[in-house]
Amino acid sequence: MNIRNEYPRPQQKRNDWFTLNGEWDFCFDDADEGLKNQFALGNGFDKKIVVPFPYQYKASGIGDESVHEIVWYKKQFSVNDLDKNYLLCFGGVDYVCDVYLNGMHVGSHEGAYTEFDVDVTKYLKKGENLLVLRVYDPEKCDIPRGKQSWKGERFGCWYVPVTGIWKSVWMECFNKDYVSERTLFTSIDEGKVYGEIETAYAFADKAEITVYADEKEQTSAQFRVENGRVRYSVSVKNNSEIDKINLWSPEKPYLYGIRYRIYKGDELLDEIVSRFGMRKISVENGIICLNNKPYYQKLILDQGYFGDGGLTALSVDQLKETIVLMKQAGFNGARKHQKIEDPYFYYFADELGFLTWLEMPSAYNFGKTEIQTFNTQIVDIIAQNCSFTSIVAYVPLNESWGVDAIVSDKHQQAFAKSLYYTIKALDDTRLVSTNDGWEGVTESDIITVHDYCRDSKKYEEYYTDDSLIDYMAPANRRIMSNGNYYKGQPLIFSEYGGIAFAKDSTGNNWGYGDGAKSSEEMLERIKDLSVGLNDTYFQGFCYTQLTDVQQEVNGLFDADYNAKLDLKTLKEIFDAVK
Repeated sequence: MNIRNEYPRPQQKRNDWFTLNGEWDFCFDDADEGLKNQFALGNGFDKKIVVPFPYQYKASGIGDESVHEIVWYKKQFSVNDLDKNYLLCFGGVDYVCDVYLNGMHVGSHEGAYTEFDVDVTKYLKKGENLLVLRVYDPEKCDIPRGKQSWKGERFGCWYVPVTGIWKSVWMECFNKDYVSERTLFTSIDEGKVYGEIETAYAFADKAEITVYADEKEQTSAQFRVENGRVRYSVSVKNNSEIDKINLWSPEKPYLYGIRYRIYKGDELLDEIVSRFGMRKISVENGIICLNNKPYYQKLILDQGYFGDGGLTALSVDQLKETIVLMKQAGFNGARKHQKIEDPYFYYFADELGFLTWLEMPSAYNFGKTEIQTFNTQIVDIIAQNCSFTSIVAYVPLNESWGVDAIVSDKHQQAFAKSLYYTIKALDDTRLVSTNDGWEGVTESDIITVHDYCRDSKKYEEYYTDDSLIDYMAPANRRIMSNGNYYKGQPLIFSEYGGIAFAKDSTGNNWGYGDGAKSSEEMLERIKDLSVGLNDTYFQGFCYTQLTDVQQEVNGLFDADYNAKLDLKTLKEIFDAVK
């Protein structure tokens, strides 16, 4: 049995906590009779499941790929100290979750890709407690699904769905008040770290924020908390080394430490520790810069599937190992495709020096529901992930998914533009690729192209003169939507390659175009397409893709992360692209 027992929020650690991962009771509720039959009191459970793995995947102990839109979970746990306050925490539950504790409904949450907490202090009793969840995961296309099939079976490049708990569940303890939200941004030009913290109950009246360099206190500052909120700004420059800032980059990923404390008078209420890197991603005169210097991004598209775990990594080590493999293959970053990743991925990306693009999982049916869910969930997604240094770009839309008429529809264009401005209102320190791939809008920091052509000689036709961007239509899709125009943004070739090859083919595989017949042929194709980028105007690329996923066999690795090609040779190829 795989049990994820690590602290689930590595970027804001508390000391007093305990995991609820492991074996739970479980059942399907296809007739939706669980409420009537009092499942919330513990009735009706006939299966076991290993949390945090979805029932569709083998790591859960079930491995049933059939559709069950309503499922229930049950867990008993003990609490012996009722003098503490308790926060029940969920890393991710797909899709609508109702939480019951000792028979009482204590909270609910909608959204597969965001964390949520419930203060359960007043519902706990000393000794044994009963936690029950009802989860509703509809096969609807107007909610963020990502690459999860909505047809009852996998097809093309859409896969077996993920239902219910797919990230960790745990309990944290706090004293009267706690830091409920935190943002962190950096300015290398001003030499400071800044952001906001919010407290849950507006009880705290003072915040203290301390920055550490090489585990030694660098600077510290105190701020008044008013109405549960404080905006902070702390210099990272030591008075004795006023001009020295250690910058973060993939080549040298230096990280500072930071500690947040909140007080009521002299009483310490909450403490969390974190870390950050001083880095800047920007566009200067049409050039993408990292720390004020031009920087070529060599990305790989990573869908973040882990074999028997589905979207859930079997261990934190597996998350770290994937980054190591990507760096060994010659990439300095990844576009995390259609998934908000486990926080440990971004945490290790910070540590190892690896750029990441955070991409919003797509819905597929434009309308009121999609607009509402996107605007609500993207706010939480950015708030929960903006403290990771490695994230340098946001992608709210991909290939017009969910906005299939955007090339001419003014309402869909307005929606895309609103997402751009919403993101910028929340975080103006990262770049935004508004509709990645094609049919872009003017409001985008980067213009991106997806093209799975098989002959690099065709690059000369399309990608050597950026004055043609407004009129180009590779893959029969306009790069710019009607009424929008290219205004000199940097261009990224954010999907190419996609060369299918399966060493042990079952005959039921999917890939882009004609697959390679051998590893040698695959390697030659990659070399031709990649080196050909040197003659284009692109300032970076994203190769499709890291691994095979279920029926899709376009990966450099198979679904179990076994390399199809020699990594040293791959690195030589991608190193030659500049």
